[in-house]
Amino acid sequence: MDSTQKSTLLITCAPGLAGYLRGEVEALGYPVDSEHAAGLELQGDLLDAMKLNLHLRTAYNVLFLLAHFPCASPEQLYRQVVQLPWERIISPDKYLSVVGRIDTPSIDNTMYPSLKVKDAITDRIMRQTGARPDSGKQKHQVVVQLYWKQDRCWLYLNTSGQKISDRTYRKIPHKAPLRESLAAAIVMATGYDGGCPLLCPMCGSGTLAIEAALIACRRPPGLLRSNFGFMHLNYFDPAAWQRLRAEALKLSKKRGGKAVYQPARIVASDLDPEAVEAARQNARTAGVDHLIDFAVCDFADSPVEPGGGIILLNPEYGQRLGQIARLEETYKRIGDFFKQRCAGYTAYLFTGNMELAKKVGLRTSRRLPFFNAQIECRLLRYELYRGTRKHKSSEGVESEQEEGPNPGL
Repeated sequence: MDSTQKSTLLITCAPGLAGYLRGEVEALGYPVDSEHAAGLELQGDLLDAMKLNLHLRTAYNVLFLLAHFPCASPEQLYRQVVQLPWERIISPDKYLSVVGRIDTPSIDNTMYPSLKVKDAITDRIMRQTGARPDSGKQKHQVVVQLYWKQDRCWLYLNTSGQKISDRTYRKIPHKAPLRESLAAAIVMATGYDGGCPLLCPMCGSGTLAIEAALIACRRPPGLLRSNFGFMHLNYFDPAAWQRLRAEALKLSKKRGGKAVYQPARIVASDLDPEAVEAARQNARTAGVDHLIDFAVCDFADSPVEPGGGIILLNPEYGQRLGQIARLEETYKRIGDFFKQRCAGYTAYLFTGNMELAKKVGLRTSRRLPFFNAQIECRLLRYELYRGTRKHKSSEGVESEQEEGPNPGL
């Protein structure tokens, strides 16, 4: 095995984001072999894995397939794993973590297979080199991923290590923040590319505004991270990694950063001064604070520029925060804000409570399904035309159609 050896790359993502992830992968020039609910597969080598880790916004992990084989018992699993040339892949001075996902009736303790894989790897390295790598639960160096379904096993190198969605900029998360990969997909679904104003009232810790700024200036999120799983493999090519980073930085500076291109105004506001300060600090860590204007105000007092643009709100929806009665009034006020101050804009409301969404009192032109953790959500689009329109449902909220992913790439 070397850095140019091709294998199956399994790219995982949150449920519902595979369509957005596919759009990203294909935009990078990679044909997709297959897609499923929480990821997709393609062919590539470790250099491709590096590039994907650098650029992907909606992914969780990029996994490199090492082996797959029939397996009926933990003992057979050990025998298969110990045959692989681990000493060529992992140095004994590295830290190893094994993660398993087990779905087979032959196993009662789902942690046991991961232990057998760890033993097989470290035993092999010990026999070949005379030293044994440390191991544990932390994913800061080498991560090996085991999938065991029925009578077959798949063994992967997790080239990401920590999830790609952990951008590292959110030092101050504030209350119930969106995961960065979900926020990126939501922004993609609006079609936002930096060419029109973007208003993010109720910004919380600023994740939506920050992801939008990164998209606007074409800055790959992987530039924010200094540690990936592939960096700890024997086949890591530091020079190739620096070339990928340099190329990405060059493209970003042509489009954004502090060079010529400047996206249209992005405004992030919140009634809570602590939230705005958290958002400001997070944006500074991400290197996009110069692209975002911050304001402390009620959402209804948000600075709305004339001429149109996009408004993107993520209000509470009664699952983890707030009370339903109070939120009903908030959603009604959101509808009033849209009608009274946002003519000419396209508004998007992300919510996990469709009963509350009815209180907005406006007809939706699209509903896009998402999941926020285990909560089924919708991104609702409202076309806020100037003047009046005679389309009003008895319940306030209607939909032309229920749609799937539209990455807007």
